[in-house]
Amino acid sequence: MKKMIVNGGRRLKGEVTISGAKNSAVALIPAAILADSPVVLEGVPDIKDVHSLKEILELMGVQVSFENHRMTINPENMVSVPMPSGKINSLRASYYFMGALLGKFGEGVVGLPGGCYLGPRPIDLHVKGFEALGATVSTEHGATYLKTQEDGLKGTRIFMDMVSIGATINVMFAAVKAEGRTIIENAAREPEIIDVATLLNNMGAKIRGAGTNEIRIEGVKELHGCRHSIIPDRIEAGTYLALAAAVGDGIRVQNVIYEHLESFISKLVEMGVEMTIEEDAITVHPVKSLKPVNITTIPYPGFATDLQQPITPLLLKADGESFVTDTIYEQRVNHIPELVRMGANARVESNMIAISGSPDSELHGTDVKASDLRAGACLIIAGLMANGTTRIANVDNILRGYDNIIEKLRHLGADVYMEITEDIRKDEAE
Repeated sequence: MKKMIVNGGRRLKGEVTISGAKNSAVALIPAAILADSPVVLEGVPDIKDVHSLKEILELMGVQVSFENHRMTINPENMVSVPMPSGKINSLRASYYFMGALLGKFGEGVVGLPGGCYLGPRPIDLHVKGFEALGATVSTEHGATYLKTQEDGLKGTRIFMDMVSIGATINVMFAAVKAEGRTIIENAAREPEIIDVATLLNNMGAKIRGAGTNEIRIEGVKELHGCRHSIIPDRIEAGTYLALAAAVGDGIRVQNVIYEHLESFISKLVEMGVEMTIEEDAITVHPVKSLKPVNITTIPYPGFATDLQQPITPLLLKADGESFVTDTIYEQRVNHIPELVRMGANARVESNMIAISGSPDSELHGTDVKASDLRAGACLIIAGLMANGTTRIANVDNILRGYDNIIEKLRHLGADVYMEITEDIRKDEAE
């Protein structure tokens, strides 16, 4: 068994550099198979999800090298093989292979995706987009089967019933080589959408409007390899900014794009966090006192759902009651019982989180579980705030999305390390 051990009570100081965006990387890697020659991605985060995607590509005959945050993907000898189970089920982003395989081969078999459970996350918007382009989609025995008619996919106008990053990207993958023009209305606007569109355009695609609610795609017959640098991870950046405000004595967060974090930073300012904002870095100064705030997560450019859990421990230090409402994933509340185990005065009321904070409130270290990736980030920050030792189980959920997190925290002065023990079954022990 693997656990992260956090010895709290230390003030942290120094600099931390943000890695490439996890939510971009997991889309850019499947996007690369649409090319007919090698694609080089720079700044790829060294996280578990990336290694899982690498293994999936290799199963399909793709040559992949990954070293020093640079990934080279050569799909020249790629074959379309069924992927109903195995690694494909282990991460949510596996659904991007649906659009990528449909765009490249006109067909595909992909197991239903996994990842962190945050409540129902249906793929009906993805299917609606594929079918509008002319594909037939069916689900049997836990896998999705995609097929195109002999005359291929045809460009069309698609309206997204809900704003969805995944569905927007997946339809882009399928549409880039479709005949004619595709227009995606009510498209997601996240920076990761722009990052994916930039890669595809560098590969020879003709995409306009990425970052707005209407994306226009003129289909092309071929895509070629290129070199692309991934944007910084705005969620990792927000996590370290929250950490810096909670336990920092002056922390500089480097490789940050301020515009990607405006809604999050505005809440920190509202709470009373003092920061110096530079072109590509933000320094968080020691915090004297904090005010409570109300947070509602909404699609970009609003407050990101992925940042509501990392900011929660900071709200415990505010003088008064704060409320968090997640309109994206209403069931994203599993971190609250774990914080309560550590002594937090927090509760879940319907679809809202209520946090009673106090400058004098104290957390105490104990055994907790990271139910998902961002809940894990929340518990790390809480562990750093707490007196004593916090042992965080389900560490793989954290390693899925945070690059070299132990090393980065230790560089700031944190007393954290990974503990690996044998998982001995009870009957064997007896």
